[in-house]
Amino acid sequence: MKKIRVLCVDDSALVRGLMTEIINSQPDMEVVASAPDPLVARELIKQHNPDVLTLDVEMPRMDGLDFLERLMRLRPMPVVMVSSLTERNSEVTLRALELGAVDFVTKPKLGLRDGLMEYSDLIADKIRAAATSRPRQAPSASAAPIRRLTHVFSTTEKLVLIGASTGGTEAIRQVLEPLPANSPAIMITQHMPAGFTRSFVQRLDNLCAVEVHEAEDGQRVLPGHVYLAPGGVAHMKLARSGANYVVKLEYTDPVNRHRPSVDVLFHSAAQVAGKNAVGVILTGMGKDGALGLLAMKQAGAITFAQDEASCVVFGMPREALHIGAADSAVPLSEISERILASAGSYGHRV
Repeated sequence: MKKIRVLCVDDSALVRGLMTEIINSQPDMEVVASAPDPLVARELIKQHNPDVLTLDVEMPRMDGLDFLERLMRLRPMPVVMVSSLTERNSEVTLRALELGAVDFVTKPKLGLRDGLMEYSDLIADKIRAAATSRPRQAPSASAAPIRRLTHVFSTTEKLVLIGASTGGTEAIRQVLEPLPANSPAIMITQHMPAGFTRSFVQRLDNLCAVEVHEAEDGQRVLPGHVYLAPGGVAHMKLARSGANYVVKLEYTDPVNRHRPSVDVLFHSAAQVAGKNAVGVILTGMGKDGALGLLAMKQAGAITFAQDEASCVVFGMPREALHIGAADSAVPLSEISERILASAGSYGHRV
């Protein structure tokens, strides 16, 4: 069996040692080298040609973001960021995902050794997903500006439910950014640890015409607004309060190893909204959301999945398509327009 070859880059010798111990304990992967900074890493990449790079956010001699940007421009490869959980680092990590990193792992605040070892299965899963991912070059500074969609509704009852995991932060941005301010209400579950959702919401809200919120229990679900499940904290469900749709947060155990879980959101939409819902499953590893999307389809909802060619990781969309939960596979660049069309409107870019 060919092993996944990993290069670990971190200025902490302790973290390099722990990552090496975690990765080498897996039967299908190995650390081929480790580096204390990007300048050493640059030479080791040439020497070892690794399959996956794990990269610290804050390092001496060259910032992790600067190195990532250069790497993705000159030699795109799968990168998993390793970040301490601070407000600044959450913003930096989201920027790293924008530049082309596949995913990220958070260092525990206390008890670094025990905390990282507790994350060993998650770290291994993220490295496996990265090894099968499609590296993206850093976006060009001269890229064309987003062209906003415009449309006319024939109904205001439709709701859009979106689920995503690995690669989802950038996919969600690309879906939301073209949407006009009078888009249908959208609820999103993105697999994300606690502490990162707020920075992600602020970033999206600054970029988009729709208003983006970190979801709160009891919040009314309204057209022109997007509600993102709080990462690592609670499951988000769609509920009714009289004639209104509202957010319901449940602080219960993880489902499919995730909290929030896409399946929880989709199953609630099947029960509460039925044919008035549109379900979309985006890039991500695993199968969370597939059965929920099937329940939505069986309840009369329009459902579709991101196609393989545009996914960073095709796991969740593949599972949904495999069980017949998604009506079709759609390129990421067309999902915004498909959402508007499915919600009873037509759209064109202006």
